[in-house]
Amino acid sequence: MDTVLRGARIADGTGGEPYEGDVGIAEGRVAALGEPGSLTGSRVIDGTGLVLAPGFIDMHAHSDLQVLAEPGHLAKISQGVTTEVLGQDGLSYAPVDDSTLAALRAQLAGWNDDPPGFDWNWRSVGEYLDRLDEGIAVNAAYLVPQGSVRMLAVGFEDRPATESELDTMRGLVAEGMAQGAFGLSSGLTYTPGMYADTDELVALCEVTAEHGGYYSPHHRSYGAGALEAFGEMVEVSRRSGCPLHLAHATMNFSVNKGRAPELLSLLDDALDDGCDITLDTYPYLPGATYLSALLPSWAAEGGLDATLARLSDPDTRERIRAEMEETGSDGAHGVPIDWDAIEINGVRAPANAHLVGHSVAASATAQGRAPSDLYFDVLRSERLGTSCLMHVGHEENVRAIMRHRTHTGGSDGLLVGDRPHPRAWGTFPRYLGRYVRELGVLSLAECVAHLTGRAARRLRLPDRGLVREGYAADLVLFDPETVADTATFDQPRQQAQGIPYVFVNGVAAIDDGRPTGALAGGSLRSSGRTA
Repeated sequence: MDTVLRGARIADGTGGEPYEGDVGIAEGRVAALGEPGSLTGSRVIDGTGLVLAPGFIDMHAHSDLQVLAEPGHLAKISQGVTTEVLGQDGLSYAPVDDSTLAALRAQLAGWNDDPPGFDWNWRSVGEYLDRLDEGIAVNAAYLVPQGSVRMLAVGFEDRPATESELDTMRGLVAEGMAQGAFGLSSGLTYTPGMYADTDELVALCEVTAEHGGYYSPHHRSYGAGALEAFGEMVEVSRRSGCPLHLAHATMNFSVNKGRAPELLSLLDDALDDGCDITLDTYPYLPGATYLSALLPSWAAEGGLDATLARLSDPDTRERIRAEMEETGSDGAHGVPIDWDAIEINGVRAPANAHLVGHSVAASATAQGRAPSDLYFDVLRSERLGTSCLMHVGHEENVRAIMRHRTHTGGSDGLLVGDRPHPRAWGTFPRYLGRYVRELGVLSLAECVAHLTGRAARRLRLPDRGLVREGYAADLVLFDPETVADTATFDQPRQQAQGIPYVFVNGVAAIDDGRPTGALAGGSLRSSGRTA
């Protein structure tokens, strides 16, 4: 063996009771399993007192750009994440042409930054995956982003697609799937993907299903219309025959406090009726997005310049303010904005740095201004490139949903900004430390299965997600007594504790608690098989 992990408790990803044993690694694979002390190798790591698990799978990641800009990817590898699913929320950088790439770089700067001098040397899904293969720390799967596809075929217009445009979108989805994507994502509170109606989504999901993929929507509302929005996604799955994976399946805002059981009942009824449904969540209360996402969809129609023009017009600003504060915009999930709950956590202009870490309401009060005026002016000065936290979650909902029989883990983590959400650095150790050890919401074996084997099944990965002979040696060793997230909202870029070893394809990425800088990951590609 190249490496033997000796005498750890093996939580193998199935949910079964952990057992003590040795795991031998050779040529990037799990080469042997044995009784404690039975295997020998060139290097032996003592796992006494540690738990050995498959590498964690982040089912909802926003590392599309940063995994290339910072390929060592300490935020994720230090958590034990060995595979991420990119292309989320219907917005990413492939497939694109020159025009849509420019628009996406501007629109997603609050999520992913727009590093000067970065080499954008791809346009197709396959070319993006090739770029990942040049060297990254983790494995990465990709979803075709429906909003980017609509941008290519229709632009930023709020209208139904023509039959010709729909055919173009079908072709783009089929091409992306054939090049290795695992499914289709949507961001139905983000422009331009939100302009698609149910029939359009069904048509694209039919193509996705034909290629063996699944549909992962950020649906139309996590607030006032949350249950109806979840129901629409179940309908899309039923009509198209496409498996459904509900992204960050939370029930947020005051209108949904204590209503997780209603969501779970809806999903259980569909599952019992034969639907193929899974979901992911992060173990935190606040959400995060770019600040302009809260605007009404009509105010963002036409793209960046059209949006900025509306924010400069006094009459239009007042119309937007009234909708956001009095009735609730679709971008803000149909709930009137509580400016105390919206915290600016990342800016691009140095002149706005003083706003970071404060709510829009607090900053506006300090300046003697209306919160909406500050909001509009920040968006203008930042050219929409600002990120925010939304303090809208409920602990009882978080706990109830993570117990569900189809639950998996996803960080939804943004890696850029002055104070990014700590979930980007802390999601997986937080599950193990807070929700397993401290609160007992899940057992250790259950939690590991949620974060590994169950996620691998959704991705249809034939050789990852379990500790088994012949499987890829994506493995993590953690101390169940000390594993914990240390990232906080004030200090979000903090390495987890209690995770001394992480292996990606048999290569140590974290070795005795220290990052090695190894770039042993790369793209995972679906087989393009027919369901």
